[in-house]
Amino acid sequence: MFFDVIGLFLSKIFVLTGVVQNKGSFPKPLPPEEERRCLALARAGDNDAKNTLVRHNMRLVAHIVKKYSGAAETDDLMSVGSIGLIKAINTYKESKGTTLATYTARCIENEILMLLRAGKKHKNTLSLSEPVGFDKDGNELTIMDVVAEEENVFSSVEQSIRREKFVKLLKNILNMREYTIITMRYGLIDGVPMPQREVAKKLGISRSYISRIEKKAILKAREHLDPEDFIDE
Repeated sequence: MFFDVIGLFLSKIFVLTGVVQNKGSFPKPLPPEEERRCLALARAGDNDAKNTLVRHNMRLVAHIVKKYSGAAETDDLMSVGSIGLIKAINTYKESKGTTLATYTARCIENEILMLLRAGKKHKNTLSLSEPVGFDKDGNELTIMDVVAEEENVFSSVEQSIRREKFVKLLKNILNMREYTIITMRYGLIDGVPMPQREVAKKLGISRSYISRIEKKAILKAREHLDPEDFIDE
C-alpha cells in the first residue's frame, strides 16, 4: 500500500473521464443486488464490471474529499482518493463482514492521509505513531507502518523498471509541451509533484492554460494506456 506519483496521474484518468462521460456528475451507487453481481464478475476478471463499480463509487470519493477541502488541491485529492477506491474494489472480500461502502471509505481516506503526510507542510505536524487509516483486513495503520512499507516498495528494482517504462510510453504518446507539463505536475521524473500554479509560473503561462493542456494530455493518454497495468492492487 503506497502513494506513487504514477498512480496519482493514472487515477486522474479515471476521475477526468468519469466527469466527462457523466457531464460533470457521478452516477448514483448501485442497488445492492447489482453491486453484488458486479463484484462477482469483477473477481472473475470482468473489467467492465470493475469499471462500473469504480464509476458508481466515485460519489463516495467526492464526499470524503470534502472533509479535506483546503488541505491540498481538490483535483489531487480526488485522484489519490480514486486510487484507494480502485484498491478497495480489487481487494474487497464479503466474507470479512464489512460492506463495500465501509471498506472503500477506509481505503480512500487512507490514501488521502498518505498524500497529506507526503506534503512538506504536513511532515512536521504528525507523530509517527499517529493512526492514518486501516489495512485491507481492517487493522489500524500508523505513519511508521506506512513509511516502512513505502521504503520497501520504492527500493525495489521492479518498481523502478515500471516507472521508467511508463515515462517512456508517455513521452511517445504526448507532444513535448504536454509531456513537460504532465511530468512536472505529477513528479514523474524527480518524484516531486508540482501544483498547477507553480508549473504555470515556471513555464511563464497562465494556470488556466496549464489546466487545459493537462486535461487534454490525460484524455490522450487514456486512449493509449490501461491504468490498471500500473496501479498496484
